Amino acid sequence: MSAKVFDTEEVQGLLKAAANFDGKDGNARFKQILNRLLGNLFKAIDDLDITPDEVWAGVNYLNKLGQDGEAALLAAGLGLEKYLDIRMDAADKAAGLDGGTPRTIEGPLYVAGAPVREGISKIDINPDADAGPLVIHGTVTGTDGKPVVGAVVECWHANSKGFYSHFDPTGAQADFNLRGAVRTDTNGKYEFRTLMPVGYGCPAQGATQQLLNEIARHGNRPAHVHFFVTSGSHRKLTTQFNIEGDPLIWDDFAYATREELIPPVTEKTGGAALGLKADAYKDIEFNFTLTPLLQGKDNQLVHRRRATAAA
Repeated sequence: MSAKVFDTEEVQGLLKAAANFDGKDGNARFKQILNRLLGNLFKAIDDLDITPDEVWAGVNYLNKLGQDGEAALLAAGLGLEKYLDIRMDAADKAAGLDGGTPRTIEGPLYVAGAPVREGISKIDINPDADAGPLVIHGTVTGTDGKPVVGAVVECWHANSKGFYSHFDPTGAQADFNLRGAVRTDTNGKYEFRTLMPVGYGCPAQGATQQLLNEIARHGNRPAHVHFFVTSGSHRKLTTQFNIEGDPLIWDDFAYATREELIPPVTEKTGGAALGLKADAYKDIEFNFTLTPLLQGKDNQLVHRRRATAAA
């Protein structure tokens, strides 16, 4: 079928009617977005001569995506979440905001509700024979270099199997294993005592990997650790670092790697005195620099559906 119908009066009228674009009631912003996205889809069908079979294959795929609960995972894998970061980076540059720790994607696996501890938190609740001890620590400062006292640093990462607690299909982890939050001390210091994570791959039979298979892409991430850092006098920071030496650092299916977010990993001893599972442990120092509020407001807050649990 090669007929082009997108620009016809009938199709343009259909687009407006489908979104109730000219109606007085309803959410005007939602209608604007829906009309644009639906129009882009209709035009793509016209331009690419997408067949009815292909359209319904897409509809069936969306059903599977919802059933698998992987829409946020796919958003990361297709670069949508990275694109939002690129836009926010550009907005910061235009506003003259610089000097802060680079942002990068949140990902789909945060769980709200972790208990907030003072200064230090040991977050390896469940044993993991295949993961060695790791200490993550650093200082939270503002762009003026002064420590930020009372900032809340939240941390979450995978275990040695590449599974996150709360989402672990094996059921082997407590909801807040390898998750925690600390409030920085009077010197702006924070510390997490935990276990070394590994990277993860998309579920092999899931909708995200199904799509990636069609375009010959893998669905794997390097080992990494996620953070939120919040302070009432600064903008919220959403970031993560990669574990140095992971072979997938520059081949992350979620496009989250940034040069400044690969801290060195050092070897230390004395872990027994810290309550770690072994005396020898890995150490990562990672310092955060928060940027000031913009005209008294935090324009970095992102409202999205997130899992929650009770500690």
